[in-house]
This record gives sequence, C-alpha cells and structure tokens, in this order.
Amino acid sequence: MLDKTELAVIASGGVSSVEDVHRLADLDNWRLDGVIIGKALYEGRIRLEKVLGNAR
Repeated sequence: MLDKTELAVIASGGVSSVEDVHRLADLDNWRLDGVIIGKALYEGRIRLEKVLGNAR
C-alpha cells in the first residue's frame, strides 16, 4: 500500500502479534502513520507494554 500512494497509511487488519508490529516498524516509512491493534489487544494476543517501545 505504501508503494501505491503518497498518502499517509494506517495499517489495520491482520495485525495480530508483536512480531507484526515490529515488522511494520522496521519498514521505517514516514507515511506509515500508525497501526490498529484493537482486536489483538482485546483477545490478549498483544500486550500494550510490548509494543509501546516502537511508538514514534
């Protein structure tokens, strides 16, 4: 998606683990504006403390 637009992108859907969040952070693309992890948080698959270190 980042390659197809000049707009800011928020990753959503399919983000279900800390590793997914780390992979997105590793892209280091200034247009990646955020990631939605609500369902993974709700289901206990991601702990907020584990991903806050990647927040920018």
